[in-house]
Amino acid sequence: MSDNLRSQIVTKGVQRSPNRAMLRAVGFKDEDFNKAIVGIANGYSTITPCNMGINTLAQRAEVGIKTAGAMPQLFGTITISDGISMGTEGMKYSLVSREVIADSIETACTGQSMDGVLAIGGCDKNMPGAMLAMARMNIPAIFVYGGTIKPGHYNGRDLTVVSSFEAVGQYSAGKIDEKELLEVESRACPGAGSCGGMYTANTMSSAFEALGMSLPYSSTMAAEDAEKADSTEKSAFVLVEAIKKQILPRQIITRKSIENAISVIMAVGGSTNAVLHFLAIARAAEVELTIDDFETIRGRVPVLCDLKPSGKYVATDLHKAGGIPQVMKMLLVHDLLHPDCITISGQTIAEILADIPEEPSANQDVIRPWNNPMYAQGHLAILRGNLATEGAVAKITGVKKPVITGPARVFESEEASLDAILAGKIQPGDILVIRYEGPKGGPGMREMLAPTSAIIGAGLGDAVGLITDGRFSGGTYGMVVGHVAPEAAVGGAIALVEEGDSITIDAPARLLQLNISDEELARRRANWQPPAPRYTKGVLAKYAKLVSSSSVGAVTDLDLF
Repeated sequence: MSDNLRSQIVTKGVQRSPNRAMLRAVGFKDEDFNKAIVGIANGYSTITPCNMGINTLAQRAEVGIKTAGAMPQLFGTITISDGISMGTEGMKYSLVSREVIADSIETACTGQSMDGVLAIGGCDKNMPGAMLAMARMNIPAIFVYGGTIKPGHYNGRDLTVVSSFEAVGQYSAGKIDEKELLEVESRACPGAGSCGGMYTANTMSSAFEALGMSLPYSSTMAAEDAEKADSTEKSAFVLVEAIKKQILPRQIITRKSIENAISVIMAVGGSTNAVLHFLAIARAAEVELTIDDFETIRGRVPVLCDLKPSGKYVATDLHKAGGIPQVMKMLLVHDLLHPDCITISGQTIAEILADIPEEPSANQDVIRPWNNPMYAQGHLAILRGNLATEGAVAKITGVKKPVITGPARVFESEEASLDAILAGKIQPGDILVIRYEGPKGGPGMREMLAPTSAIIGAGLGDAVGLITDGRFSGGTYGMVVGHVAPEAAVGGAIALVEEGDSITIDAPARLLQLNISDEELARRRANWQPPAPRYTKGVLAKYAKLVSSSSVGAVTDLDLF
């Protein structure tokens, strides 16, 4: 069977002579027109440290593809730096960029009739954006993570970018001076790579390794280490072989493999954003998955890893301790993984993990032994109640007070809430309500890392609650509940909360409740008027028009016809 099943439409036949003329200009020779054409979706950018090392990896992928007997075609795709846009209007474009990345990869690969694609990404939305495209197109594909950043160091402690966000809160609360704030800022991000804790980027890279769409160990490698480039070249060889065997994404991305990925997300203490992204990926792959499936898996999977944001270690520490294969093997031997899932290499999960020890090394404490987990159950809980009839997502492990009832402090934007926190206007027992930050209302569903970090920095992390129809950074922790759906912009109950209303967040009962009567809630709903769109043209206007609820992944192609 020919390897260039798709690309021969532009390389074969007399009528394709002009097509071949164009390809000769970019390096094709006579013999190359019979080879598979493999796209390299290159997320290289100097916008952010997460992506600034990726071009070197793309060049290694080119070498690997050529050596394996195929023809690489390199093209670019965008990124938005969540860390830089955080707390600004620009953060509204972050989740939007997931769709732009997916659309751009689909457009390039399908428009050019490529036989397969190797996507390289770093910052948070690169991973789900690429996977959405792979699932939609269903051509042989592999994801290569650009790698994690190494930790910064100050006064004997590891730093990440979240350390700098929290330092802002500490400075505003008078706990550190300007000199220490600058020291943290200057040391938090020492080089290339994505944010170092088990934040969204490392969560999604780990999940894709568990899913079978990336190579073993590749998700926790440091961006600046030689093994990252070596793994990229190996990925190219694996992809070319997958093209020959026609191993397709939808053979890999199945209900079982998604359950495997979610189990790993729970075990490593991953980001709340994984819920949003896997709902979208499952839909693109035509796999049945609901937000409540996360709660089912949470109930049976322990948190095994002591990782930031609420833990001690960073992703490079996890890598040294055995990486994702070690975590997966522990889950496998306790019947919490499906062993027969196929991976991009053609091997099953069971085959890949065959030689991994059943327990982690005793010489480390990043990965806990099975009989001494960080927490007996997973950390990403799905809450419901009259404030979230479609569901909401909370990180509940490490919270000292998992039940809180208090007065609502209502804010119509992230900026307004941050001003109040930094001004010392939030008191212990308060529950902050940040609304009109959802997929439609924002639009773009901004992450609330600035206010949540300011709360931690001010020493209020265990004393206040926060709920929002926006999102949280993977670096967020505390009694916080995001993805509240329906969102305020479509008349969800979060839009009807008034200053001083009593709200209950009950993590063990998985309850998010506005403590007013049904009659009063109905009265308020009858009087509610939808706000005017914040944007009437451009990307954000189009996104607001198309985007669905966060409870189904905030996708933009739901029920288009």
